[in-house]
Amino acid sequence: MSHDSLSDEVTLLRGRASGSVATDSLDPRCPLLQWVLVRLAVLIPVKRFSAAKGRLAGVLSDHDRAELARWLATRVVDVVAEVPTFVACDDEAVAAWATERGAEVIWGAGLGLNGAVDDGVQRITMLGFDQVVVSHADLARPQRLLDVVDEGVVTLVPDRRHDGTNVMSFPTTSPLAASYGGGSFSRHLAQALAFDGGTVEVRSDPDLSLDLDTGRDLSHPLINEVLPQWLRTNQANPRP
Repeated sequence: MSHDSLSDEVTLLRGRASGSVATDSLDPRCPLLQWVLVRLAVLIPVKRFSAAKGRLAGVLSDHDRAELARWLATRVVDVVAEVPTFVACDDEAVAAWATERGAEVIWGAGLGLNGAVDDGVQRITMLGFDQVVVSHADLARPQRLLDVVDEGVVTLVPDRRHDGTNVMSFPTTSPLAASYGGGSFSRHLAQALAFDGGTVEVRSDPDLSLDLDTGRDLSHPLINEVLPQWLRTNQANPRP
């Protein structure tokens, strides 16, 4: 769905909320029915594919690591294709890939992960969005990504070790400053709890908590079962 058609759908939903649009004018498959009055955007920071997954260097070839990073990021972007999606990057190949997948590119050369996310959230806010989801690009099972959205609520999804922050959702009026790196979940949670009067939810989701960084992650049963066949074959037949 293009951003123009999405805006038309949101306009219809707003009209329905005020009683001015007939129910049969809406596509019943529209995934935005739960966000009648909320303008939602998704922000996904994506590292240069050839530089991603460095902790798998001893397990996968450089080519396979780059292909795995692209495959993971594609799954994340595609699962939120029905809402405006922004990719923060500083690599031409990633920018071209994002455009091909229908996402908008937010260029942030030299900002690093935290700087790129903060810059992306600021730009999304300036575009008039009410709520933003910030997601890592390496979620192995991203299908329920949009389920974290709750209007006006800060929602944090930690990784399965409760160390990193895989997904954040928050109103643009109360943005969280990105603080990724070791122990990011506790820092993001402390920020969220410091907001006066806001609602905070920690969601330990069995799927969204699964990111893919290490060789041990590759063998996790819930991750292994969704890996592409080419990667399973290459793992079973390592290169000499």
